[in-house]
Amino acid sequence: MQEFDPRRPTLRFAPKILVAVGGFAVLGLCWNLTGGPVGTVAQPLDAAALAALQHIAFARAEAQPGFDRGQNIAVEVRPGETLEAAVLRSGVAPTDARLAVRVLAQAMDTVNIRAGMDFVASVAKPHGRRGPARLIGLSMRTGAASTLTVSRTFDGALRLRELEETVKPETVATCGRMQGSFHESAVAVGANAAVVAEASKLFSHKIDFSSDIKAGDPFCLVFDRKVTESGRTVEAGGLQYAEIKGQRFYGFTRADGKRTFLDSIGKSIKGFLLRAPVDGARITSSFGFRRHPILGYNKMHQGIDFGVGTGTPILAAGDGVVVECRRWGGYGNWVRIRHAGGYETGYGHLSRFGKGCRAGQRVSQGQVIAWSGSTGASTGPHLHYEVWLKGRRVNPLGAKIPTGTSVDPRDVANFNATKKRVEALIAPRRTAASIPAPKAPAEPGPTKKLAGSDFSAPRAGLRPRAG
Repeated sequence: MQEFDPRRPTLRFAPKILVAVGGFAVLGLCWNLTGGPVGTVAQPLDAAALAALQHIAFARAEAQPGFDRGQNIAVEVRPGETLEAAVLRSGVAPTDARLAVRVLAQAMDTVNIRAGMDFVASVAKPHGRRGPARLIGLSMRTGAASTLTVSRTFDGALRLRELEETVKPETVATCGRMQGSFHESAVAVGANAAVVAEASKLFSHKIDFSSDIKAGDPFCLVFDRKVTESGRTVEAGGLQYAEIKGQRFYGFTRADGKRTFLDSIGKSIKGFLLRAPVDGARITSSFGFRRHPILGYNKMHQGIDFGVGTGTPILAAGDGVVVECRRWGGYGNWVRIRHAGGYETGYGHLSRFGKGCRAGQRVSQGQVIAWSGSTGASTGPHLHYEVWLKGRRVNPLGAKIPTGTSVDPRDVANFNATKKRVEALIAPRRTAASIPAPKAPAEPGPTKKLAGSDFSAPRAGLRPRAG
């Protein structure tokens, strides 16, 4: 078969017949879509639809005898590879690869490319698989909603098109049941990683995802996102609602402009202290008497240990002020934080401290204060976590930690409107997923706010002991 050269006209009749047929087909289709019966108003095609029709017509017109139907081949640029070499790996001839890169150079830098950049090449292989394939087209995403395409025109030349999809915002309501991890289950019903991460952080106050979640447990999510005309998510929006095992939390903007999450009766999702100050960890040693792994005799273990690898981020369990951030005996690198209501938390065996960690530093709940390690008297990397109440160590898992406060009366009307709107969105999804609607909670009595504490000076007499 004669090799294609875009500079030299061809004298074969079969391609010309196919081109003519393809041209008439496109004209007929455009007539049907834009003209219609006499007396109707013509509906013009948008740029994306017209480009799609042209691409189909070009592909059909270039399906020459001796070649199979075109196939899409995904290609990813390898480290140190040129764009031309990457196009060659799709199986096309060197002439086609060189010409395609030359055309792409009109709209992008084809020399300084990064490894991992990908594209889709549409190629037609010759019958019998002998010889190089014919490049029909190439598509490369250059932005969240922009794409460069190279396709053959009716005369065999390669033409460059820049397509920009319209992006629109939308609110998604979805429900499902746990199958595998929460991340896997949420992604399966349309959520993305950013939404799952935000929901997981919210429920870290209430749920241990490693032990509390079982297969079949129901969950629902409502979130914002931006999607292209083709339905591809280009940006994750804010989480508006999350429900796991009947616990419900609504995203809400307060009168002061700050965003928070409230439960169905208007109490803050933000618990006073996190249930675990490290993500995805398992408890390796509980609070109470145990045989000390180093000293070899029974001794009171006045905290709990979380098994995590070195370098895992450690989070502040609650809002407060750092009292100690230093090396301290058997605890190794140590951080202690004072919170409201007489509570304090401690974190031991750290590999390194967070930026600016010092006595007097204010921290927020969930802020990274250090990274896990195995400093001090430790048999391996883990986090030792302690909680004090008015100078006395308490079991972090068994202590009655205060919950959040009720919504400000000024925000009641706005919260009720938000709740009503979200419930209207999620109710049909619950029904479709066979999830019963949660029962209306009883109205609570007056909620006592946590008293503030004076963080101006650390209390004396509270010192850690190795363990």
